Amino acid sequence: MLEVSDIHVSYGKVEAVRGVSLTVKPGKVTLVLGANGAGKSTTLKAVAGLEKPTSGTIVLDEKPITGMPPHAIVRRGIALVPEGRRVFAPLMIHENLRMGAYTAPKSSYDETLAKVYEMFPILSDRSHAAAGLLSGGEQQMLAFGRALMSQPKVMLLDEPSMGLAPAVVDSILTKVRAMADSGIGILMVEQNAEAGLDVADDVVAIARGEVVFTGPATSARDNASVLRAFLGEAALAGQ
Repeated sequence: MLEVSDIHVSYGKVEAVRGVSLTVKPGKVTLVLGANGAGKSTTLKAVAGLEKPTSGTIVLDEKPITGMPPHAIVRRGIALVPEGRRVFAPLMIHENLRMGAYTAPKSSYDETLAKVYEMFPILSDRSHAAAGLLSGGEQQMLAFGRALMSQPKVMLLDEPSMGLAPAVVDSILTKVRAMADSGIGILMVEQNAEAGLDVADDVVAIARGEVVFTGPATSARDNASVLRAFLGEAALAGQ
């Protein structure tokens, strides 16, 4: 289980994250909602080791990982799927997947690859195609597969539906649900709130770097705090 407790993250004199706490359980999807600039992606980067919290703690399976370098955090069992997918476009699909397995035991490579191909058959069918030739949805599946190759306990997904056609979004988020159902904890930032809520178990809403709501997805849709957080600064004025 991933436990984030009262973390603060600053960019110079600007405090982007102010006391965020959340929990990600195995096999569950925790959805992070909020307006642009609320601190959602910064929270993911702090968990992944790309930003160092100024205070607070991050614990995975009762072992602290706060401030550890990214490669060490991957080895502990956390994988980030970044915004915009960021696949290695000139490399073939199977080469992208091999890059994802860099920190994983070599003895389990074939078994993990087989599981990835089973979940994403298109990657198997086109394993020798250059990643840059894939559609946006296929590249997102490759980004998922690359993260899965590290054998994560928790996956951090930053805007997985960004830039995708509406018809593709449902299939991508269905894969998110399938990854969670396999036992992986998912912490997902998703601007498409309605689609995200359809696959989420729990919701954390952030406004101005602070948590304004934590609870089950079933109670988040009509919660005033969630709506205000998602609408952003204008809705929060005068609160």
